[in-house]
Amino acid sequence: MKSISPQALRECLTDGQEFALVDVREEGVFLSGHLFWAVCIPLSHLEMRAWDLIPRRETRIVLCDGGGDGLTGPATDRLAAMGYTDVAVLEGGVDGWRDAGFEVFSGVNVPSKAFGEFVEHAYDTPRIPAEDLKALQDKGENLVILDSRPMSEYRRMNIPGGIDCPGAELVYRVHDAVPDPDTLVVVNCAGRTRSIIGAQSLINAGIPNRVMALKDGTMGWNLAGLECAHGNETHAADPSDAGLGKAQAGAAAAAERFGVKTITAPELDVFLNDGSRSTYVLDVRTE
Repeated sequence: MKSISPQALRECLTDGQEFALVDVREEGVFLSGHLFWAVCIPLSHLEMRAWDLIPRRETRIVLCDGGGDGLTGPATDRLAAMGYTDVAVLEGGVDGWRDAGFEVFSGVNVPSKAFGEFVEHAYDTPRIPAEDLKALQDKGENLVILDSRPMSEYRRMNIPGGIDCPGAELVYRVHDAVPDPDTLVVVNCAGRTRSIIGAQSLINAGIPNRVMALKDGTMGWNLAGLECAHGNETHAADPSDAGLGKAQAGAAAAAERFGVKTITAPELDVFLNDGSRSTYVLDVRTE
């Protein structure tokens, strides 16, 4: 069984080459402490999920467990049987990584949460505590709450009066959902990250409204002693022609400002037919 040291793995993280870092422990254990870039694919789910997440059989794969769990050996054998040709095991697992002086993280979706924190600090994204939002609602202030989560999460619980508008579609739908430029727009999620990213995306798209992220989302709302609504299905409507035009203009301006790269359909075909790299195509529209 091929192995890799923590120091060599750290170099892999920055060498710019494709590789997959897979933690094969169950998710509950994974959440208690894992490597920053590790993806949890439990040994019990490996055959069902590996092909979707690692489509190219020649991809460099590094497996880890806690360090003495005995999971990486069976995982290596299963991946080899599935046709993967470049599999190594992290020496000492997560414990070995920690003992080498490297950081271990707890929780779920750590990279995206770290990105949200970076965005908030870099751009000073405005935020509003739950108590202040409730006070504005009670005073009848001109405001709209846009819930940036998928409908399944929104339906489970939402800020009373909020409208579901998944994050990737905020700029797309906001101009019709909030036609008055004097309306305060508050973006929420369940915690922090999608509130921050959603609010900042609207700011970056140049909408004329004042925009704020709800601090700590529905969790903060509950912690403030306020009750969420349940079972709602109010979704932001499809944009009108005028709203779509404004959305396209805002998206184009943001893309130019931040240097968003684009490719043509033929160029995508080249990527898809390139056996030396994995290409992931993500459709960000509402289901």
